[in-house]
Amino acid sequence: MEIILKTDIKGLGYKNDLVSVKPGYGRNYLIPQGFAVLATGSNKKILAENIKQAAHKAEKIKTEAENIAARIAETTLEIKAKIGDTGKIFGKVTTLQISDALATKGFEIDRKKIAITVPVEGAGEFTADIDLHREVKTQVKFVVVGE
Repeated sequence: MEIILKTDIKGLGYKNDLVSVKPGYGRNYLIPQGFAVLATGSNKKILAENIKQAAHKAEKIKTEAENIAARIAETTLEIKAKIGDTGKIFGKVTTLQISDALATKGFEIDRKKIAITVPVEGAGEFTADIDLHREVKTQVKFVVVGE
């Protein structure tokens, strides 16, 4: 079943992408939730027109995302956590903490666009992946220190 995505869905695609999914997933979840529409002939024509009109705007957004990515790549964040005698942290470092730390540096990044790839179990330096745009991805370094 072919559908046109109306929003970005992690692991499936980005807004205005034409993707194939299983019929049950499309009919029972994506379309009723408003995340997608059925890829009929008329919807494909509307999609093509929307993409053509949004091309200039998308280039501006991509350039802005590349500038932000360059500034984030140079940044190192400091995340404070309670650390036990053995060197392990209590709890875990979350994407919300990284998002808040980025906000203090002047970057407003949604926590859903941040992914911590390596489990953070103690103090040290780690990296997190940030998906700013469909073609612009970057990493931010963060250091976990004891409180």
